[in-house]
Amino acid sequence: MSERKITSYPKEKINILLLENISEAAANEFKDAGYANVKRLTGALSEEELVREIKDVHLLGIRSKTQVTPAVLAAANKLQGIGCFCIGTNQVDLKTATKSGVAVFNAPYSNTRSVAELVIGLSIMLIRRIPDKNAAAHEGIWKKEATGSFELRGKTLGIVGYGNIGSQVSVLAEGMGMNVIYYDVETKLPLGNAVQERQLKELFGKSDIITLHVPSTQRTENMIDKEILQYAKRARSSSTTPAAKW
Repeated sequence: MSERKITSYPKEKINILLLENISEAAANEFKDAGYANVKRLTGALSEEELVREIKDVHLLGIRSKTQVTPAVLAAANKLQGIGCFCIGTNQVDLKTATKSGVAVFNAPYSNTRSVAELVIGLSIMLIRRIPDKNAAAHEGIWKKEATGSFELRGKTLGIVGYGNIGSQVSVLAEGMGMNVIYYDVETKLPLGNAVQERQLKELFGKSDIITLHVPSTQRTENMIDKEILQYAKRARSSSTTPAAKW
């Protein structure tokens, strides 16, 4: 029986570059798996710096700040894959990467819960007018009144983009006693009692608070314009009812 040959590229010859302070645990995972050449930098690199740095790199790990442009990919003689340690991949020129045979992948569930919790927290801050009271307190004025402040309970939250983050916001909002409506270009199965609106203007007309969770693409550029804002409660209300926040 002939001896089995090892055809995989030797791990000790593979160069890995991790940027933007990616967790040391990630670097250790590679090292524990036998990848000895792992370089970890705390910040992002400019295009010029990355062009110089990426020449002999096989695997690149980035977050959202690093821009992988055609010039960077042209200089990447050995690059096999780019791991985006974040939700999107819009910081990578995907067309050029595909033509170059470079695989690009992301972490679609990273920070999902953190962002969802932040949205709820910011909603409470806005609807209670905490920023105004905070600014006044720093000027030595104590605004001890509830005028213009409200609870989230019973209010309607409009979610634009019902993906991983939007759906998590939906669950948390219902837990706070809110009514949830959402708009998405695709038909999405709602979580809990959320209701999908077929038109964006309908969502704006019904919502007390609106939160946006859509990717930055040509399709979403200028998605919220002057025409859509006309349907918001602030725009069409002539009473003294507190305006919607978004």
